[in-house]
Amino acid sequence: MPSPILPAGTPPPGTPAPRASGPHPSALAPANLLLLAVLSVFGAIIGIELLVKLGVTPNTSIIGALAAMICARIPLRCFANYRSVHVQNLAQSAISAATFGAANSLLLPIGIPFLMGRPDLIMPMFAGVSLAMLLDGYMLYRMFGTTIFPETGTWPQGVAAAEAIKAGDRGGRQARVLGIGLGIGVAGAWLGIPMSAFGTAFIGNIWALGMLGLGFLLRGYSMPLFGLAIDKAYIPHGMMIGAGLVALLQVGWRIFRDKAPAGTAAAARAAGNSMGTGTGTGDRRARAPDMRDSLRFGSLAYVALAAAVSLGSGLYAGMSVGMLLAFIAYAAFAAFVHELIVGIAAMHSGWFPAFAVALITLLIGMVIGFPPTALVVLCGFSAATGPAFADMGYDLKAGFILRGHGADPAFELAGRRQQLLAAMLAFVIAIPVVYIAHTGFFANGQIPPVAKVYASTIQAGVAPGVLHALLVWAFAGAILQWLGGPKRQLGVLFATGLLIANPAAGWAVMAGIALRVAIERRGGAAARNAMEVFAAGMIAGDALFSFFNSLVRTRAR
Repeated sequence: MPSPILPAGTPPPGTPAPRASGPHPSALAPANLLLLAVLSVFGAIIGIELLVKLGVTPNTSIIGALAAMICARIPLRCFANYRSVHVQNLAQSAISAATFGAANSLLLPIGIPFLMGRPDLIMPMFAGVSLAMLLDGYMLYRMFGTTIFPETGTWPQGVAAAEAIKAGDRGGRQARVLGIGLGIGVAGAWLGIPMSAFGTAFIGNIWALGMLGLGFLLRGYSMPLFGLAIDKAYIPHGMMIGAGLVALLQVGWRIFRDKAPAGTAAAARAAGNSMGTGTGTGDRRARAPDMRDSLRFGSLAYVALAAAVSLGSGLYAGMSVGMLLAFIAYAAFAAFVHELIVGIAAMHSGWFPAFAVALITLLIGMVIGFPPTALVVLCGFSAATGPAFADMGYDLKAGFILRGHGADPAFELAGRRQQLLAAMLAFVIAIPVVYIAHTGFFANGQIPPVAKVYASTIQAGVAPGVLHALLVWAFAGAILQWLGGPKRQLGVLFATGLLIANPAAGWAVMAGIALRVAIERRGGAAARNAMEVFAAGMIAGDALFSFFNSLVRTRAR
């Protein structure tokens, strides 16, 4: 009888689960705090530098883990604690949060009012997106471990970070497999092959990734095959609108269907651990995450933030009371939906189309008829949510694997709280870094390229026929998402592929899926486990090459 297929990152049957040897390391312990603060400053600077010069934000998670590993080799007592895989997990959580937070959640949004000739909106926008970024990370922390964002979700970059840290700590056969994968990942990336896409195909849901790859290919070859530029026809945008709305309905249905709090097995065991007998912190208040409470809290929080940004930006002066209330409601809804859609795509595929989904919310706002100043606020506020949310998911997945897949529930929840502290520290450090840096960057014309796209879209207005195209293709996206169901996310992933012009990634995903199917048929679960470690190495290798290559290209400019 063939072995069952296990969720991504699950150890093979019979593998003893690592147990906690004491309380989880604190992110605020002096030595750890120093490391996290330095990495956060470094991550924030790297993020904004690369975003304005190359238009991309690299995944620096592996860099943080490597920095902790290197510091652990220094023969000083204060660095001995860095040998802990859990401290290394905190390090990779902090640097990646600072990188994505500074670049995508802070600098990008405030570039839009600058380009639109409204410098008076920069500070209200900056205050609003700073709070939105903090809320974004906290929301994933609250939702991680629910039926919508389970610990067993793919989260490919999280698996890659965890396997790299484990290999550095244990060595042995797994380290060799990971090292081979890392070498192949670097070599492939050097040749221009998107190795992260190839590696993800060995880890994620085949149906979801198959639709993602198909979307990549159709977007890349629509002109030579059909003589149609599908992005100009707003096909990807309409597909995402329909798929996203159905995905939200599916989320609502799953929450309504669950009679009890929607927690995973690890958190459920923690709920029953009323005496706190785990070897972690002995937390008597540990309980299963409740998606209902999280959505209720998030909805109210985003409405409050949208209202604060709207009033701080002076939108009330140019809008009627009814229009202002409608704008606040839509801005909060758009930010929340952007967060969920980006998170779902990131969990299943490792890709989060934050730029594209924010552009969609902007297009809908333009169709509704909000004035240009309101559209600037809407676009920046929506773009600020999503990246920090998805990145937190990757980091918590890495921590979940390193902490033994929830074998000790109290220790698992204690580790999550420390990761949240590390990420929040990184966000707080990123805020003054961006505040200090943005004036000089903007004065020198160094503005994120994506911000220029948003600004030009607002200035161009809505072309005739856009609403009709969005409605037609929204129906198609809704049908596809409904057919695939909430576990496969066919519509969301297909629309994600259509929104990103990367045909090479499409070929990489399809080739990876074909090779994975062949390996699984011959080797079963044991082969799958080795394959996942190898894939994690390829993803890590691609990330390392992309990071250092980006630095070289930045210096060349």
